[in-house]
Amino acid sequence: MNTALKQWKEASTLILTAGRRLGADSLSPRTPLDGNGAATRLPHSSEFDYDVLLLKRSAKSTFMPNAYVFPGGMVDSSDFSSDWLDVFKSFLNSPGFGLRSVKQPVENRPPIFATNRLKLGSPIPGEVALRICAVRETFEESGVLLVVPKKEEKRILKSFQDTRFSQHHTEHKLGCDELSKWRALVNKNPSNFMRMCQELEVLPNIWALHEWANWLTPTAKYGRTRFDTAFFMCCLQEMPSTLQDEKEIERFQWSTPSEILQSYQARRLWIAPPQFYELSRMCRFPLLDNLHSFAHQRATEGCDQWMPVIVLQDQQHISLLPGDKLYPADPSKPTKNDQKDSQLEDPTDDSDLHRMVMSDPYTTTLQITVKPKYNHLLPVVTPALSHNPKSQL
Repeated sequence: MNTALKQWKEASTLILTAGRRLGADSLSPRTPLDGNGAATRLPHSSEFDYDVLLLKRSAKSTFMPNAYVFPGGMVDSSDFSSDWLDVFKSFLNSPGFGLRSVKQPVENRPPIFATNRLKLGSPIPGEVALRICAVRETFEESGVLLVVPKKEEKRILKSFQDTRFSQHHTEHKLGCDELSKWRALVNKNPSNFMRMCQELEVLPNIWALHEWANWLTPTAKYGRTRFDTAFFMCCLQEMPSTLQDEKEIERFQWSTPSEILQSYQARRLWIAPPQFYELSRMCRFPLLDNLHSFAHQRATEGCDQWMPVIVLQDQQHISLLPGDKLYPADPSKPTKNDQKDSQLEDPTDDSDLHRMVMSDPYTTTLQITVKPKYNHLLPVVTPALSHNPKSQL
């Protein structure tokens, strides 16, 4: 853990997708939308052959209560424990515990990935610990356990880089009662996750997680707690079993990216801006095979650190993202919301736009003219539904 961080707490989030059967009215075969084009149509739900897992946070939560989120949570010191060296001992001769190296130069890497953890007292690389955290938190919140039996170590060492899909392995044959028992123990103390892996002789499937994004909570939003969150993508061929959490999570649901976005626009559920942006990106790939291939290949490019900068303009909250012409050189400095900028007010000037415009909590539109870095995707940009809400963010 990076205890030197003063403003943010490190966290990991997992965008977990799983295959579903296509309906009879599905269009097949389908081609993915052009990742660099300006698409304005969300794919119909029937065009997707996969769902994504969302969890509804408790109304009592101190951070974004009632929001629908991807599974994830804060990094724990046990995720960086040197005891993981014994669990992963067959992989210690492979750089990064067998994870593929990233092309992005270390000086350009987001600090959450670039921080030298050895200098902070941990022999566990950040890329490994962050994935352990994502797997552990997903298990705590949804009961989905992404592990592989240790007896498969040799096969993993030989073939994990070439695997088309990272499958959900359950060869340890955990029954529901035993799974619930371990989940309760891990919820009680995160260090029990490592104990579980040792006793069950399994490995957290860190190789199934592909680096996707890095979002920072903007200043003065969603309470005092701010997070520096690594986003990972994981594609499963089949939908795993889930267990309801009775504490932090009120309910979970599997839906297609377009279903979630449409439900959000129809005010049936609320998602935070990072979820809106990433789900809009996923709409470029209605087919799981294409999404997985893209995520697997793109993950070695790296990613940017994104801290939205919020400005208020004509009762709209405009969330500026890196690359936007108005994004400040130092985003950590507070913005003056009462300062009107002529460039914000000029609708004809669309040069270098990378922003989310929020008229109210359920009405978000994307304005993007910049090219994504690190071979990433542009979101599908769709017009918001028209209504006249009085509530403001």
